[in-house]
Amino acid sequence: MRKQIFAPFALALLLTLGSAVHADDDKPADAKAQSDKDSKKDVQPIPPERSVVTKHSVRIGGRTINYKATAGTLLIKDDKDKPTVSFFYVAYTVDDGKPGKRPVTFMYNGGPGSSSMWLHMGSFGPVRVANKGDQPIPPPPYQTVANDDSLLDKTDLVFIDAPGTGYSQLVGGAEGKNFYGIDQDADAFAKFITRYVSTNHRWNSPKFLFGESYGTTRSAVLVKVLQEQGMEFNGVVLMSSILDFNVWANTGDDHAFIVNLPTEAAIAWYHDKVPNKPADIASFLAGVRQFANTDYTLALTKGDAITPAEADRVANQLSQYIGLSPNYIKDANLRIDPSRFRKELLRDQRRTVGRLDGRFEGIDPDAAGETPEGDAASDAATGAYLAAFNQYASDQLKFSEERPYLPNNYGVINVGWDWKRSAGHGFTQAPYVGSDLAAAMRRNPHLKVFSANGYYDLATPFYATQFDLGHLGLDPSISKNIEFGFYPSGHMIYFDVDALKQVKADLSRFYDETVPKS
Repeated sequence: MRKQIFAPFALALLLTLGSAVHADDDKPADAKAQSDKDSKKDVQPIPPERSVVTKHSVRIGGRTINYKATAGTLLIKDDKDKPTVSFFYVAYTVDDGKPGKRPVTFMYNGGPGSSSMWLHMGSFGPVRVANKGDQPIPPPPYQTVANDDSLLDKTDLVFIDAPGTGYSQLVGGAEGKNFYGIDQDADAFAKFITRYVSTNHRWNSPKFLFGESYGTTRSAVLVKVLQEQGMEFNGVVLMSSILDFNVWANTGDDHAFIVNLPTEAAIAWYHDKVPNKPADIASFLAGVRQFANTDYTLALTKGDAITPAEADRVANQLSQYIGLSPNYIKDANLRIDPSRFRKELLRDQRRTVGRLDGRFEGIDPDAAGETPEGDAASDAATGAYLAAFNQYASDQLKFSEERPYLPNNYGVINVGWDWKRSAGHGFTQAPYVGSDLAAAMRRNPHLKVFSANGYYDLATPFYATQFDLGHLGLDPSISKNIEFGFYPSGHMIYFDVDALKQVKADLSRFYDETVPKS
């Protein structure tokens, strides 16, 4: 809720300040105008911090885990000690008698402009929305089930809504420009995590960051910021990563076409568009990776100098991998934009494929267009997740607000996002945060990273992540701390129950390896 500074307060200010107000008359006109403008800025109420605690249990791996759920808010302040953001969070904690030694993991989604609803209600919390893999979730009533693949058996979990999303809100005189940007966002999250750790006496706990999508970008910057402030971390989990935004930008950089190719091949394989389709997708994609990294890279490097014979050969091989005709590929100069691929692959069926998850199919009103008009994967689940969270928050967590829960706030946050970096990072058209993660790993050579990636994710393609994490310039003694998991799913890997179980098994091992034995 927002309100203007109202007239009685302004009148009291005039009477109290007296000569100080009249002193404005001596200011230059532009300075006085700015002063008047500042005095009229919107000021949001500063709500009190609050929390609601409930007790629950869940069975994980055949064992009953008793836990406490805390849904609440924490305020962070600026350098003048003025509150700026009321962060909403839900923490799941297990009392195992060793509160100082039990791991705690901070989890968030991306956007920028997304709440933590997706990870919270779909991945490793104690409950999840019942999904059916690659199928749209049917209309309500939706089913929320106990999550026997929760990570609560390994770590406490704190789900955090980014400023301006979910129930998190700017307060006081805070403005979006101070939070909606790469470095500004990391600074706000660093303040929240520091407050949470201090308030809940978790300084000695093993600590992890877990981000999905843009949340991985946040994690790369955030772990560096927090470690420079003196808070060490045991591990970082990157789910559906994007560290180098050249993969999205229309910069004319051939790298984007190279790292997108294996994902396009995976989607073609899934939809039976690959001639003589191999039975095993992992071995099939190993061959595609090899081609992308060798013959395809060399062909694109030649640019206009490529011979017709070589262009034919590469186009024919690409056709075998991604299911498009050689002529279409040659007409596109061997460079298949992901959006055009999504439209072209199933054009003969008047269908498109999803961006977040290429297994999902969409129907456009214009089957002759060049790019899809929406994302079938996103459309398939958003309503179910929002309904499930609202019902769960009120019925189980006993937490409610008069304000609606914002699953995303892209129109304000994403559109106005500041992609520039602060001094020392430089700025290019497409930001790169791999250097932040590398700096954090060099500073803390014990820091471990686990990267989880879906084969069918065209938003954050798995080979782009593999490439980026393999080019951090790390010493071998440090680079060995990076592990990968690849799964037959999309951007939200947990949509697929079998993939969720695989990720849980891999993360259980990762936590066991990363947390020192008592």
